[in-house]
Amino acid sequence: MRLSRSTFALAVLMAGTSVTASTAFAAPAAAPAAAPAATAPAAAPAANPDMLIATVNGSKITLGDVQRAAGNLPPQARQIQPSVLIPLIVNQLVDQKAVQIAADKEGLSRKPDVKAAMDAASANALQNAYLEEKVGPLVTDSTLHDFYQTHYANKKPEEEIHARHILVDSEAQAKDIIAQLNKGADFGKLAAQLSKDKGSAGANGGDLGWFKKADMLPAFSAAAFAMKPNTISQTPVHTQYGWHVIQVLATRTAPIPTFDQVHDQVRQELIRDKVRDIVQNAESQVKVVHYDSQGKVIPDAAPAAAPAKK
Repeated sequence: MRLSRSTFALAVLMAGTSVTASTAFAAPAAAPAAAPAATAPAAAPAANPDMLIATVNGSKITLGDVQRAAGNLPPQARQIQPSVLIPLIVNQLVDQKAVQIAADKEGLSRKPDVKAAMDAASANALQNAYLEEKVGPLVTDSTLHDFYQTHYANKKPEEEIHARHILVDSEAQAKDIIAQLNKGADFGKLAAQLSKDKGSAGANGGDLGWFKKADMLPAFSAAAFAMKPNTISQTPVHTQYGWHVIQVLATRTAPIPTFDQVHDQVRQELIRDKVRDIVQNAESQVKVVHYDSQGKVIPDAAPAAAPAKK
């Protein structure tokens, strides 16, 4: 039976709590205006995650189940009114239980491929929980600022150039374009007409914007960074994509980004580094044996205690 909004709203009111462990959903509203103003609302009892919300053939759905499901929702969904969203979550959990019961009756959990998928999901959940528990305490405001100072603030400023290009299939065509440009042809018009680069650069007259040397293919960067502003490459530059004619418009020293500008990037990089360290530490405590297609042991090239960094 579908849970009505009023029934579940009463259950949440009795629990005296929001449905998520976070602040995604507000607690039930205070007493209505008709209540005496002088009477302060009683303190709501602490939420009990084991509070029973529904059963499906005796299988329980608790407030904790609802909280976990709500916590996995995208931010947009969390903006929906709890009186609307919560019953949808409960009904979804009921649907899931019903399908699981039906699948169990048909013995699907015993099928090798299904069992393998279930085991993989369980192992993945355990791995993620372990990494979250180990990494979380290491990602703090202090460690974020330290990472920023080391990898951003204290790095030597890099040179950037602003350039555009025309990409064609042959060296002969690239040389012809250079000859036209030397006679005064418009670079942007030729790029729009002839360049194979039909992405954002192609749509903007071949403009690549500002970039650092490491942002481009080595051959392209070597040629572009050797040029002076307002010059055109007199020799076509060959890469895996074809033949390039390059025009350098300007050069500059890239400004060092502020902490706020790169906060999210710093956080992701720090998490990545910490995860790698934790994984390597876990690997150092186990014995790993590899086998070839004949079932023979492959000798280890490096000791398990010191895995090579990638």
